[in-house]
Amino acid sequence: MLKISKLATAVALVLAGTAALAGEVEVLHYWTSGGEAKSVAELKKIMQAKGHTWKDFAVAGGGGDNAATVLKSRVVSGNPPAAAQIKGPAIQEWASEGVLANLDATAKAEKWDSLLPEVVANVMKYKGNYVAAPVNVHRVNWMWANAAVLKKAGVTSTPKTWDEFFAAAEKVKKAGLIPVAHGGQNWQDFTTFESVVLGVGGAKFYSDALVKLDQKALTSPTMQKSLETFRKVKSYTDPASPGRDWNLATAMVIQEKAAFQFMGDWAKGEFTAAGKVPGKDYVCAPAPGTDKAYTFNIDSFAMFKLKDPGAQKAQADLAASIMGTEFQEVFNLNKGSIPVRLNMDMSKFDDCAKTSAKDFVSTAKTGGLVPSVAHGMAIAPAAEGAIKDAVSQFWNDDKITVAAGMANIAKAAATK
Repeated sequence: MLKISKLATAVALVLAGTAALAGEVEVLHYWTSGGEAKSVAELKKIMQAKGHTWKDFAVAGGGGDNAATVLKSRVVSGNPPAAAQIKGPAIQEWASEGVLANLDATAKAEKWDSLLPEVVANVMKYKGNYVAAPVNVHRVNWMWANAAVLKKAGVTSTPKTWDEFFAAAEKVKKAGLIPVAHGGQNWQDFTTFESVVLGVGGAKFYSDALVKLDQKALTSPTMQKSLETFRKVKSYTDPASPGRDWNLATAMVIQEKAAFQFMGDWAKGEFTAAGKVPGKDYVCAPAPGTDKAYTFNIDSFAMFKLKDPGAQKAQADLAASIMGTEFQEVFNLNKGSIPVRLNMDMSKFDDCAKTSAKDFVSTAKTGGLVPSVAHGMAIAPAAEGAIKDAVSQFWNDDKITVAAGMANIAKAAATK
């Protein structure tokens, strides 16, 4: 009886210790579509297995603008979530306000410095300290196509140049289908725009114009040609596109209503969720003219300072779980992206992901690896917002001339 009593006491102490360390983790994110929601559910499962309570704080809107607005109000009121989906220069802005938690203890224990490319690690740090955990790497300059639609329209090969693309789009139009599936938010407009600029001008021009915001590049003949090409792409979209969410545009391609979509590889998560197979049902290819370049978007979670020890432990476990091999694999298989963690086993990933992983490494060596402006990886939020608005105004109003559109974008780039 004594042995049993001692055992019971020991178990009770262990359970009490576990309970003391377990906590609630509130996570603000904007992953609400099919493939994304499935991925979040996996992270929730991992955290619950560690004994923590998951509090989902999902805010719809693929670009994250709505989530950012909600987050600001929460932080200002002194009630931040444990983690929030924030990325790129916005991480540094939040860190400079003194509201982000230091993750160095977790990063050191989990060996993040050796598991992350330096370019990625630097984005996750503020003044040398980790304040955010990266989830994945997305390639943004993808073009998606429905194989059955292309066949029906008589398009025999995937377009590699803009001239080839427009020839294919014309055939799709004549077949009575929508050439380009597009949604109606400014980040979607800019996703297409930056792929056009990259395809027309190349990686160096893209970097000069959209990352360095060089006025000479922004008002050059190359930018003029980019805007002319961009407007021509618009002419192949359908009239119902304004206001449409990105995943509904992807659904048009999946359902054989449209031929092409310019969207990052999160679109692949929608194809996967619909049971579609790459190379058979759909085609993934770099946007015309961009096969030697790679626009990247890295999803990440910034961690906010918390007072409760249980919540702090849950937060540290969340950061470790995000970078863990289990979540890195299952999340990226669902989401369509590739693991941010180096040396991951890619055997379960499809050809699109394997190509993405290979190109991510190769373009980093050649200078073709550039940050996506559309997805908050390149420039300060104020300038980014102003440029997105100028590009969307040009996209939505055919009365704005190319010269005027170019002047508006150049002016927006000077926003501080």
